[in-house]
Amino acid sequence: MKPGLHPKYSPVNINCVGCGTKIESRSTKGRDYSIDVCSHCHPFYTGRQKFVDSAGRVERFQKKWDAKKAKDVSDAEKKATKEASAAPAVEAAAASK
Repeated sequence: MKPGLHPKYSPVNINCVGCGTKIESRSTKGRDYSIDVCSHCHPFYTGRQKFVDSAGRVERFQKKWDAKKAKDVSDAEKKATKEASAAPAVEAAAASK
């Protein structure tokens, strides 16, 4: 083999931002890496669901979804009270005939 042809292969540290795991490896880049998910916290390997949030998008979606659920519940309650108040009036009208 020719000398100086191949890149230098040096040890590096890979840090997972998601779970904080530190992995020692080797690379030709020669610098440390930061990754978002690794095999210790990735849903495929762990079997658990995890939200990888980018700029608060997950929170905004969940907030919007919770607001819709709350509105649906309040609409159902209003409908139930309206039907309950209308029922005695219908019964009274039927009894007066």
